[in-house]
Amino acid sequence: MEHTKSHQAAIDFLTSLDADWARLIETVGPCSFEAKPAREPYEALIRAVAYQQLHAKAGDAIIARLLNIYGNAFPSPTQLLATEFDALRTCGFSARKIETIHGIAAGAVSGLVPSRNDAEAMADEDLIERLVTLKGIGRWTVEMLLIFTLARMDILPADDFGVVEGFRRLKKLDVAPKRKEITEIGKAWSPYRTIASWYLWRVPKQYNGQ
Repeated sequence: MEHTKSHQAAIDFLTSLDADWARLIETVGPCSFEAKPAREPYEALIRAVAYQQLHAKAGDAIIARLLNIYGNAFPSPTQLLATEFDALRTCGFSARKIETIHGIAAGAVSGLVPSRNDAEAMADEDLIERLVTLKGIGRWTVEMLLIFTLARMDILPADDFGVVEGFRRLKKLDVAPKRKEITEIGKAWSPYRTIASWYLWRVPKQYNGQ
């Protein structure tokens, strides 16, 4: 499959960066990153909001309860806008998140949130600039869309705790780098910053890189 070939090219590139990267890739093993290309940006953004600041299991439960309202299908933007606040609250969304997902749904209706086909034609930064105008949507959320829905290969979520903490462990640093530092450091991982992030998310907690 095509993505496997691109993953191998990324692995070869990252392995060649230095001994730390080579050891990490050997420890973690082959990259199994896979996007969810069937999802529309609207759905991907709603899902990302559900998981914001929560553990995966909690996010899973919120999404399961949301789907249950609509017969286990993902709601259309108009369905979501028509859903009572209390019903969404029962799913586990906070009041702030309900405001955000309503804004996303309204954006999908107005065309501010592009269709998948339109999003495919947009540059990374153009899509980020457009979608962060939605209340409650920051750069990280759009970067998750770019990585996990649009399968962009050169995204570095510099605000992501797992990425910066993974890098700290990889390089045995006392303090994790700040956003500006990791952005600068990450330039060396281009054009495969998505795959680099995937590996950094998987640096073992007690990793010593020996």
